[in-house]
Amino acid sequence: MSDTRPNSSIDPTLPLRAKAGDRQAFAQLVDAMYPRSLRFALHMVGNREDAEEAVQDAFVRVYHSLGRFRDDARFEPWLFRILANRCRSLMEKRRRHARIIQYGEVPERGSAPMETSGVDWTVEVHKVLATLPVEQREAFLLRHVEDMAYEDISAVTGVGLSALRMRVKRACDVLRARLTEVMADDR
Repeated sequence: MSDTRPNSSIDPTLPLRAKAGDRQAFAQLVDAMYPRSLRFALHMVGNREDAEEAVQDAFVRVYHSLGRFRDDARFEPWLFRILANRCRSLMEKRRRHARIIQYGEVPERGSAPMETSGVDWTVEVHKVLATLPVEQREAFLLRHVEDMAYEDISAVTGVGLSALRMRVKRACDVLRARLTEVMADDR
């Protein structure tokens, strides 16, 4: 069964105009895609500074690679493939760095938590997402946060549809189980 939900709100001519050298079209692409890109990167890497770095680097790479963008391709999967690669690279860099330096407890988010019965669900969801293998986290975020079709996620990740569905299912199972535990503990 094909997932055909529309997930693009950008003018499909923008990438082609940007490819042809129209800087204004590229600026419009960045404006249109920056919030979604930042949200995805934030969930992938876990902190705003790295997320902003990944997004900025991804857009620079997109700009320099526009000549290779196929005229018949969809822009969003192409952008998210580049962004996902940047996020993975930053996470690996952070892992290597963490082996050398130990950090203290520093809060990463200043947003108001969603609280119900004393449980900060935003924190709990972020904790669980952070424990997922990168492949499951990436598939889950692209599907359920970025609302991408499985076919587009496949274009981003290079992974087959059945494997992607399994990654999303496993991520959902872990989230469901952990949040159920938290609810039980809170009683």
